[in-house]
Amino acid sequence: KPEGYRRTTVAGEPLRKPAVSGPQRPGPKMKYGHIAGVDRPVSRLVMGVDNQKTFAHAAIMFDDYFQRGGNTFDTAWGYGSGVCEQLLGQWIKLRGVRNDVNIIVKGAHTPFCNPRDLTRQLLESLERLQIDQADIYLMHRDNPQIPVAEFVEVLNEHQRAGRIRVFGGSNWTLARIEEANEYAAKKGLSGFSVLSNNFSLARMIQAPWKGCLSASDPQSRAWLTRTQMPLLSWSSQARGFFVPGLAHPDKRDDSELVRCWYSDDNFQRLARVNELASKKNVPPISIALAYVLHQPFPTFALIGPRLLSETRTSFQALSVELTPQEVRWLNLEQ
Repeated sequence: KPEGYRRTTVAGEPLRKPAVSGPQRPGPKMKYGHIAGVDRPVSRLVMGVDNQKTFAHAAIMFDDYFQRGGNTFDTAWGYGSGVCEQLLGQWIKLRGVRNDVNIIVKGAHTPFCNPRDLTRQLLESLERLQIDQADIYLMHRDNPQIPVAEFVEVLNEHQRAGRIRVFGGSNWTLARIEEANEYAAKKGLSGFSVLSNNFSLARMIQAPWKGCLSASDPQSRAWLTRTQMPLLSWSSQARGFFVPGLAHPDKRDDSELVRCWYSDDNFQRLARVNELASKKNVPPISIALAYVLHQPFPTFALIGPRLLSETRTSFQALSVELTPQEVRWLNLEQ
């Protein structure tokens, strides 16, 4: 067999190693960042594992992403009632790629946001995934009624036990992150080192799901720039707001898109995206995703493709270069 190939995939093609250790498929080259405490490079585009229903579908999507250099997968205890974690675990085992990929595990979503359920769900997630350790563990929600010290303590227990490498919060306020890290520093413990809130060019008007938080506002962007905390941005493409034909002030058939993303400012951003996409000869969605990747702080954009064509469109953003002036212009800052 040619060097770098593994074994036959469900898609009927041999599986290549990721770009960091072997060849890639043709197309835009994956870019990588670094998250302290994670041994491997982290691909700037992260595959969301939340909409795959069968192993055949999951394997085709994961194989394609992996062969294009993607090496980081984001999933959660609650996705698909556990099926999504099981499918990812089956794929990792079948392909023999555990040492080549980063796994992000989320748990402790409301109403199970407490130390006891966090532990239970983490153990269940690891079992479903057929792995011993999560590279990154994220609390899927916060529970302000519980002292943050309790969460810091239990997360450090799991880190010491080798079940997680690093941890962070998804949909956490910056104030609670700071409180957690102040406690950790005082006690000589590990603190939160990753944030996973929404971040996209379109400003989130209403949360798509209860308890969701965005980091697209000026205050959050300033905090991230100052702290340089890595951001794993969900809904990084604003749920398709920048896909041609999906969003228009007079088009209101998608109630969630209207509720969460429709605003005068966002339609101005859409117009500017279309203008710049025409100049650069790329799809508008690639401009919007490139905006996320061109921030003055580390960003890793979560994508949720259901089709191979959607993955390829997302990857085009990797070849788009934006100047600081273009980034500000897209966000209506000049």
